[in-house]
Amino acid sequence: MSLKKVITRRQFIKDSSIVTATVGTALLLGAQESPVLKPAGKSRVVLVRNQDVLDADGNPKDEVVLEMLDAGVTALTGKKDPVGAWKTIVKPTDIVGIKSNVWNYLPTTTQVEQALKKRVMDTGVKEASIGIDDRGVIGNPIFQKSTALINARPMRSHHWSGVGSLIKNYIMFIPDPLSYHPDSCASLASIWEKPMVKGKTRLNVLVMLTPQFHCVGPHSFNPKYVWKYYGLLLGFDPVSVDANGLRIIEAIRKGYFAEDRPLDPPAKHIAIADTRYHLGTADPAKIELIKIGYDKDIFI
Repeated sequence: MSLKKVITRRQFIKDSSIVTATVGTALLLGAQESPVLKPAGKSRVVLVRNQDVLDADGNPKDEVVLEMLDAGVTALTGKKDPVGAWKTIVKPTDIVGIKSNVWNYLPTTTQVEQALKKRVMDTGVKEASIGIDDRGVIGNPIFQKSTALINARPMRSHHWSGVGSLIKNYIMFIPDPLSYHPDSCASLASIWEKPMVKGKTRLNVLVMLTPQFHCVGPHSFNPKYVWKYYGLLLGFDPVSVDANGLRIIEAIRKGYFAEDRPLDPPAKHIAIADTRYHLGTADPAKIELIKIGYDKDIFI
């Protein structure tokens, strides 16, 4: 498979034509920072990869995860300084919930959680105003009072929804998650209209360090179907980020099985989040993908 040329942050900032655009009223930016810059009409997604992110035991390295996160957020916002970039995302008075994912085999990882927490605190948010949770978010006081959410989870194949996605990561904000399983979890995007989350999401981080690309049955895990991809995907639009994560998973599957082998069930909730619920865009023609770092087996 041919690999596309990697675009560095410096090249992107120098060569791209950018115009001022408001990401959304939910950003509630502080007066000290200007709004995020992005090309008009495109949803920006940043893919950052670093082959050195995993240690000899396959665990993420704290310092490399933070470097990758910094590279992604600065490219996403157009800011040169990571803290300055984060100040366009959250402000000191925010109450921030970091929605994680704790599935034992492939969690968001403590390293990603703590890197996100560090940068949120660097903007001036008090530690007492930051919560990290997954299954307990409904009863968590920080999430109940939150003014801002950071959505972070690993991409993996999934028995009910095709893939576990950023869109699906908010299923724990409702009391009856099983009610969203019918029809390949097609209605997942409707959760994003619930009062507890609506308009609050400031950043989406899809963890692609070691995605699982195939499963057989509920809660299935097999290490032979885990791919060392060494990546993070970031964006303001969860649909655009998920759409690119799905493209990578599909390409890995094709390479591994040496044939087109569609996900079963299909991950149709991502496209439906665009066409039915208008949560974001899944159309590659409407997505500006920036690639930073390691480019071997990039698959996209």
